[in-house]
Amino acid sequence: MKDGTQSIDANSSAENVEQHLQELEKADYELLYYSQEQTFNADELSQLINEERLNKLMTQSDEFLSSLDGEIKDFND
Repeated sequence: MKDGTQSIDANSSAENVEQHLQELEKADYELLYYSQEQTFNADELSQLINEERLNKLMTQSDEFLSSLDGEIKDFND
């Protein structure tokens, strides 16, 4: 009977995993669907974006890319 119990448990686990994956897929679809419905105008976006922080991040990314470019050139030599 132990083998029968394991088979039932395995089926239950597989069913649970499949159900969970279907729920995730549905949630992803709903998120995509609802995100496409929402439109933001420039004023709303400007309220959401921290311009000072964005500028700092852009400066850091520019510095990083510049240093990376230098490292790649040094590597080729």
